[in-house]
Amino acid sequence: MEAIYNFIEEVLSVIRSIRIMDVIDILILAILIFEAWKLVRETKANQLLKAVGILLVVYFISWAIGLRAIEFILKSVFSIGILAIIILFQPEIRRALEKMGRTEFKRIGFITGNEPDGMNARWETAIDAISDSCDELSATTTGALIVIERQIRLGEHIDTGTRLNAIPSKELFGNIFYPKTPLHDGAAILRDGEVIAAACFLPAPQKEELINKKLGSRHRAAIGMSEVSDAIVIVVSEETGTISVAENGELSRGFTRDALRKHIRSKLITEKPAYTEREKKRLARGNKE
Repeated sequence: MEAIYNFIEEVLSVIRSIRIMDVIDILILAILIFEAWKLVRETKANQLLKAVGILLVVYFISWAIGLRAIEFILKSVFSIGILAIIILFQPEIRRALEKMGRTEFKRIGFITGNEPDGMNARWETAIDAISDSCDELSATTTGALIVIERQIRLGEHIDTGTRLNAIPSKELFGNIFYPKTPLHDGAAILRDGEVIAAACFLPAPQKEELINKKLGSRHRAAIGMSEVSDAIVIVVSEETGTISVAENGELSRGFTRDALRKHIRSKLITEKPAYTEREKKRLARGNKE
């Protein structure tokens, strides 16, 4: 009984010594570990982490039973562990940093709700052109790949294609993706409501082994682009005519014209907030003056 009492006293003593900052520290660490695990659980890094874990177990066993040669070799390996982790997990580290960089610190105009009407109008025109074009291309089972740039700039991918700087229209997309034209084999990229370039090459997906084998090269390129950027990538299948959208490494399929237009609009068009009663009165007084 005395041993149990002493154990309880030690536990209570530890609990009493815990500060609020200790709890916050543990919560932040738990969140970081959880986010890191989510990042690597569906990638090759998952297997690499398992291998690292096995090496750690072998190291402690060799240290415990006196296997000096194995212990020395593994200790030498772990001494350069940070550099090895950077090299082995380079794609995952890059993805994590890019994801952190996607945090939307919006421009002052966006924060206050005063985004220029001209930009909204340009995107409205572009969204209508994209929706109408994809609907027609779907009906004729003509393949298409359209990338809408958002916060992350896609300059390196734009440079792989042919510069157009054209106003988007149904006729333009029809000409770009017509199978016998030189620009059809690649992606059209839009920036600020304009078709900035066509016939652009997109990166391969990082989770290649997890992608459905039935998906073609356009769908794979769309997923790859959405993994390394915050772009909206639209695909029209040349086999089935199905319209799909890739975002954040995920592919959603079966969009209709109206559903596609609604989805893109929700991502790109910034609605002006409604005025409060106080703001309406202030504006009314200003107009009278």
